[in-house]
Amino acid sequence: MGHYRQSKRRTAAFLGDLLNIPCSPAWTVKIQNLVSAAVAAPYEQLRGELTKQKQLFVDESPTKENRQKAWLWVAVAQAFAVFGIFANRSRESLVALVGNYQGIILNCDRARMYLDGKRLQWCWAHLKRDFQKLIDSPNGQEKRMGHDLMRQHRQLFEYWREYKAGKIKWSTFQSKVAPIREQVGHLLLRGIYSGNAKLIGFCNELYHGREHLWTFTRVEGIEPTNNTAERALRPAVIYRKLSFGTQSASGSRFLERLLTVSETCRLQNRNAYQYLIEAMQAQFAGHPAPSLLPPSPAITAAAA
Repeated sequence: MGHYRQSKRRTAAFLGDLLNIPCSPAWTVKIQNLVSAAVAAPYEQLRGELTKQKQLFVDESPTKENRQKAWLWVAVAQAFAVFGIFANRSRESLVALVGNYQGIILNCDRARMYLDGKRLQWCWAHLKRDFQKLIDSPNGQEKRMGHDLMRQHRQLFEYWREYKAGKIKWSTFQSKVAPIREQVGHLLLRGIYSGNAKLIGFCNELYHGREHLWTFTRVEGIEPTNNTAERALRPAVIYRKLSFGTQSASGSRFLERLLTVSETCRLQNRNAYQYLIEAMQAQFAGHPAPSLLPPSPAITAAAA
């Protein structure tokens, strides 16, 4: 149900039809609760590691709990991910998931709840889509701004790919990016004083938060996009579309824990099914479940 996004009825049918294990949807709920309890401690252990990271990729998506609107959040570190379901999209939910994040660089979109963070990296993949919207506008002034900003975006990522491929050094990358930063600043000022309401709002937001655009050019090792979080969140979004959310608080705890197990095992190249077997064996034997923490060197590198 959690890893392959199957409904309780589908899960019961699978057990009965393929494995010849008689099962009802109600029985899957009992098993769900057992599994959720078995992985609760490893889940909380991962949450405790989030505040030790240098960088976190964070994203959120609407969902439902018992027909009430809720929000599914994810925070992705170097070698693990943690999901959480909360009642709203506020800063309080972000803090509830990741703890005190003031010393962490958050890769995120430009939503308001992130803006109190001292260290942010706004997602350039989101920006590229915004630039394309300007290009697609029927308004000539907006279209020109979109083309001008997209030109800078292409040049920036050409240098970024050269740096990631080892073709240029970090210091060379920084020097090549400096004129782009200056040009983008000029373009944003042009938009602010354009008299076009759409450009004024868009450019004003970016100009006054411009330090969040360039964190990845100041701090080596920081990624310029939030694609990591979006990829981690995609299976959960598909699950929501299939199931319309969860029906209870216990269902939400099961989902956030199983999504955490699934994505963390993927990041660590571990077998999620085998991990759950070991967790349940430990549960029945009265022992702690295996840890989901990555090997110590990965944690050390992430926290350095």
